[in-house]
Amino acid sequence: MRVTFLGTGTSTGVPVVGCDCRVCTSDNPKNARLRQSVLIEAEGKSVLIDTTPDLRMQLLRFPVKWIDCILFTHAHADHIMGLDDIRPYNFFHRRSVVGYANYWTAKAIRASFSYIWADTQPGGGKPQLDLREVDGPFDHEGLRIIPIPVRHGDWTILGFRIGNFAYITDTNGIPQASREILRGVEALALDGLRYAPPHSTHFTIDEAVDTAHEIGIPQTWLIHMSHDVEHEEVDAGLPAGVHLAFDGLVLDL
Repeated sequence: MRVTFLGTGTSTGVPVVGCDCRVCTSDNPKNARLRQSVLIEAEGKSVLIDTTPDLRMQLLRFPVKWIDCILFTHAHADHIMGLDDIRPYNFFHRRSVVGYANYWTAKAIRASFSYIWADTQPGGGKPQLDLREVDGPFDHEGLRIIPIPVRHGDWTILGFRIGNFAYITDTNGIPQASREILRGVEALALDGLRYAPPHSTHFTIDEAVDTAHEIGIPQTWLIHMSHDVEHEEVDAGLPAGVHLAFDGLVLDL
């Protein structure tokens, strides 16, 4: 299995528009973070998690010939608004891309991109997405995918486990039942927005570290980081087994 981090930033991305802080003006490429997304290649399949507003740039930077399926964590703008950029795959392969989401996320995607399913504008002007609702483990062409329900403020959204890798973005709480799903995971990508102050919908870095240790994850990579996080300084201060992810990081598992 190969995991490529396409983007590791929070909803604004880093640099933040209009900001001249030391992280936003840094010349360290690890401080430049596109919106959060990841590509998982396993058992001959390419799985994209979320379609961020930066998706076109991400897929040009890290070329992918075909997306077998898209897993949607939730329907906030920074996780779905690049959906239109799957169209080239439709053009070249002449078929729909399959997407998976829970009921509420699927409903929001259908509302936000209603033109996809409208009986108007036929042809290449809209993405072809076969959107399927899931509420438990499922197989995509032989690849086992396990959704992981987590809290995101008042919402329940999804992380995902494929093999020995799990991915959880945008969370401030992992229920016990979901922690059980994570047993045996070797590498976890986990939301770690910043050190302080606390956030109502995201783990701080300390909360993410504590959660990973409580579950017993050998290797945790923090994601969805704000411009409060200077890569070299924060990464050097993390405990053994915890690291900051960065755009372009590749894990071979």
